[in-house]
Amino acid sequence: MPVVVVAAEPGALTVDLSRVALIIIDMQRDFLEPGGFGAALGNDVSLLARAIAPCRRILDAARAAGLLVIHTREGHRPDLSDAPPAKVQRGPADKRIGTEGPMGRILIRGEAGHDIVPALAPLPGEPVLDKPGKGAFYQTDLDLMLRNRNVETLLVCGVTTEVCVHTTVREANDRGYRCLVLADACASYFPEFHEVGLRMIAAQGGIFGWVSTTEKVLPALARAGGTGPESLRIRDE
Repeated sequence: MPVVVVAAEPGALTVDLSRVALIIIDMQRDFLEPGGFGAALGNDVSLLARAIAPCRRILDAARAAGLLVIHTREGHRPDLSDAPPAKVQRGPADKRIGTEGPMGRILIRGEAGHDIVPALAPLPGEPVLDKPGKGAFYQTDLDLMLRNRNVETLLVCGVTTEVCVHTTVREANDRGYRCLVLADACASYFPEFHEVGLRMIAAQGGIFGWVSTTEKVLPALARAGGTGPESLRIRDE
């Protein structure tokens, strides 16, 4: 696969596409669809739904380019044995993790609301990582999966920008991975949190990683897949 130079903040990032994985974080029905957990808490889920189309574009391109694609879902075992009491007891009693909602028990594995939205449904063979916390590395085998594939750079998208995306990027940074966060393929219920969260990642020379967009990354993946314009600077290895 080629090595590409992607326009990003705080500066261009050279990426070896043979060592890249796409991680799509928590694009679940409970967070993105009307009637789910997010909506029950009074959030405007349409703000998160804006990320679905950009995520789909980058997902299609990553598949065509042969990249490792990993999907994550936040949720817990039906008996809540992996859910800390401090987390379960947060919020209104009738809208807590494990209580009944319109899509089944809230954030419980196997329930309809826990599943990924249909537009981004994983293909057979694509890892789906069920995580009990905000970060994708906590109590999961994500690090092992990435190291076994010699991955060094993560393309990161999903929801929400300031919570599960940010936590995952911070965890990845501490483990030596480079993160390229796709701004338009991330979203938050609070637009100001989304904006500031992205600024925090790229601040001080990229303290947690780099921020770009799907528009800037898609040509690189198209080139790797043998299609599309060569609109990025590319040098073949």
